[in-house]
Amino acid sequence: MRPIARLGGNAINARVVIHGGIAYVSGIVADDKSADVAGQTRQILARIDGHLADAGTSKYRLLSATIWMSDMSKKDDLNKVWSAWIDPANPPVRACVGAELSSATTLVEIMVTAAID
Repeated sequence: MRPIARLGGNAINARVVIHGGIAYVSGIVADDKSADVAGQTRQILARIDGHLADAGTSKYRLLSATIWMSDMSKKDDLNKVWSAWIDPANPPVRACVGAELSSATTLVEIMVTAAID
């Protein structure tokens, strides 16, 4: 039986779970909720970079991404930041959906999985 590692988080959820050579990063939101969609997306992607590094991987090994947005009319703003961040030679599968998020000022939430080995 392969071990399961959990990094960070709290009693409700781990920030990262590692199992079977895959890192599962919990949904991440921006710390500064006064930022617009592009600003929140930049913050989230920077945090994801850190969590992936903690797990021993990087955005170059992404397998999938799920993105939730409170206002899908702002998707182009998100995509500009995403496109500048993602490795165009190795994009993950991705879903982007509209949703009611955890607060009125939370505009974006992103969850990813990445290969480790």
